[in-house]
Amino acid sequence: MIVSKLPDIGTTIFTTMSSLAQETGAINLGQGFPDFEPDPALLDLVTSAMQQGFNQYPAMPGYLPLRRIIAGKVQETYGRTYDPDTEITVTSGATQALMTAILASVHPGDEVIVIEPCYDAYAPAIRLAGGSPIYVPMHAPTEASPGYSIDWGRVRGSITSKTRLLIVNSPHNPTGSILSGHDLDALEEIVERHDLLLLSDEVYEHLVFDGLVHQSLARRPALAERAFIVSSFGKTFHVTGWKVGYCCAPAALMREFRKVHQFMVFTVSSPFQVALAGFLTHPEHYLGLPAFFKEKRDLLAAGLASTRLKVLPAPGTYFMLADYSEISDLSEADFSIWLTRTFGVAVIPVSAFYADPSAAESNHRLVRFCFAKKEATLQEAVSRLTEL
Repeated sequence: MIVSKLPDIGTTIFTTMSSLAQETGAINLGQGFPDFEPDPALLDLVTSAMQQGFNQYPAMPGYLPLRRIIAGKVQETYGRTYDPDTEITVTSGATQALMTAILASVHPGDEVIVIEPCYDAYAPAIRLAGGSPIYVPMHAPTEASPGYSIDWGRVRGSITSKTRLLIVNSPHNPTGSILSGHDLDALEEIVERHDLLLLSDEVYEHLVFDGLVHQSLARRPALAERAFIVSSFGKTFHVTGWKVGYCCAPAALMREFRKVHQFMVFTVSSPFQVALAGFLTHPEHYLGLPAFFKEKRDLLAAGLASTRLKVLPAPGTYFMLADYSEISDLSEADFSIWLTRTFGVAVIPVSAFYADPSAAESNHRLVRFCFAKKEATLQEAVSRLTEL
């Protein structure tokens, strides 16, 4: 009989809420994927690539022209030069890149700092590598400071001689917060004092609003030289089902990354890589994303303002948090189920992104909405929620 390596992993709240949405006919603003199609030009490029014969294995680290374009994009956007031959690998989605980086760098007995709430794939990957996740909670929203922020004092206090890796995520899922220059200053101070590696989840790098700028770790040499930096074409170009992402890292780190990558997936679908290489030659496709998603964010925020939900700031990602404390004393999970059944709009409890979702300190009466939806979808959801 098999002994589970992940005994605590069962049906996630994401699966539960999506099933409930289907069962009740609710509008699903819970899961983070668009309900609209990608640019037809990108689809045409995939078809063209197939017809041109790009149907066999590409190079293990990825289609070289795509890696070269990624290198140029990162250099132009963040000022960091990565060698496409030795420092960039195309992956089967960002989640594979995250797991590969963790398996490549974490050894049995190592500790990994995980700042919560956080994406639910981090901890299982750490455990599979034989490491231990060390959770550090963010500052939760208050009346005076309505957004989430990192408690760098607690991060510093959690570092021990066993700390191998620190994971950061910006723009942040689920809170929509973003790192500032001051956050990078704090992180630089940490790496100056402690010999640890960094894993930066930057899949929403192009979804930053209100004139703000994404603070990639690639902007700071002291951080970039010890960091795996991960991004996602699925999030950027509305093709989450393609599962194509990439990782940038210094050559010494990337060598170890590729050792795991080649035996995990070996390589990634050829026609998708070729198509993305062609599509990326037009930077307007990603430079226009802030305006595109800001319109959707503002539409949902304005609609929720007509309810008793209190919308929190959403400077990044395509997620928005809302406070329901004026409506109910239910836990976040119970409130999400109640809202779905009663008003036909599915959301995700923010507590689901904590190690212990049922703990009082994981419940701040907040739920997450995804606004990567058609205008008509958002308007219908708002129409239903005005009953609140």
